Amino acid sequence: MNGQPLPALEALFDEAPCGHLVAAPAGGLLLVNATMSKWLLYDRRELLDDVKLQDLLTVGGRLFYHTHLAPLLRMQGSVAEVKLEMRRKDGHVLPMIMNASERVWNGQPIVQIAAFIAEDRHKYERELVLQRERAEALAAENARGQEELQAAHAESEERAVFAEKLVGMVSHDIRNPLSVIHMSTVLLERGGLTEPPRQVIGRVSRAVDRVRALIGDLLDFTQAKLGRGLNVQKQRVDLHAAIGAAVGDLGVAFPGHSIRHERHGDGACVADANRIVQAVGNLVGNAATHGAPGRPITVRTAGEGEHFRVAVHNEGRPIPPEMIPVLFQPMVRGAPEQAGDGGIGLGLFIVQEIVQRHGGSVKVESTEPAGTTFTMLIPCG
Repeated sequence: MNGQPLPALEALFDEAPCGHLVAAPAGGLLLVNATMSKWLLYDRRELLDDVKLQDLLTVGGRLFYHTHLAPLLRMQGSVAEVKLEMRRKDGHVLPMIMNASERVWNGQPIVQIAAFIAEDRHKYERELVLQRERAEALAAENARGQEELQAAHAESEERAVFAEKLVGMVSHDIRNPLSVIHMSTVLLERGGLTEPPRQVIGRVSRAVDRVRALIGDLLDFTQAKLGRGLNVQKQRVDLHAAIGAAVGDLGVAFPGHSIRHERHGDGACVADANRIVQAVGNLVGNAATHGAPGRPITVRTAGEGEHFRVAVHNEGRPIPPEMIPVLFQPMVRGAPEQAGDGGIGLGLFIVQEIVQRHGGSVKVESTEPAGTTFTMLIPCG
């Protein structure tokens, strides 16, 4: 110590940076250092004359002392790093960490205690408990959320299956009377009717065909959105021939337009010809509804090795640019003045579903001078 004399041992004990207590087994205090007296806000004489060790503990601390600490001291002779709460004279509670030992001194058993204030540790432990409680609450809330999400998902699936079955049943029930009406119009047309009744029957027949197409679109939409996707059965086909035959039928369905078919390259492809023809029919119907009246509609098909390209072109007013990003979404229809002539806004959505089920893509280009062209690109492998 650089030649400096040490303080007296009594002074070192009295001013030690920890509290010291010596108590008799019954709890009476025999010795208290100044540090402990200061921490507890008691006069040292008051502690030695009027206070027992148990009086300085909280209710929980007393229970712990009698049921755990005292028996351990008797069995082991000492305990280390025990946390107890001591009550100051003003009632404030001090969390403390204590080391204690029980021994015999001058023939008398005593309990010797060294104590350290642990408020920072107490705050840390309390914060840990709070954080754990919060984590448990969040985990419980997350579990409830997962259960609710699973329940909602199950309910959604159940509703989707029900909706799919319902649409299928209703559409089937509608198709039966439509078939009767259609057959009746065919029989009436064969009966040699005069022109006015024949025109009426023709309108009825076209209306029946239109309703049948709408039912088909609705069934496909339900299958695509609520079911497992459109059913596609690929096989090796000549798409030039399949689409060419369909264009001939479409010319009858849309007598107000000249529908031309241009073909290039090889038509061999592995695809579902019926679905591709359905997509072409939707695009031609869209062109007939929204294109220039009386102007030709051109269907171009081209085998390009690994892909087969189908383009449907019409003249007329271009598609507004703001409509193009949402054009293939369901329930999107054309311009307001043409909406009454169109369907229910499912045709282009179904075209996209058919192409995607084939692993291909569809796009549209529309300008005033060039007209509107929908292009489907189908993988041939």
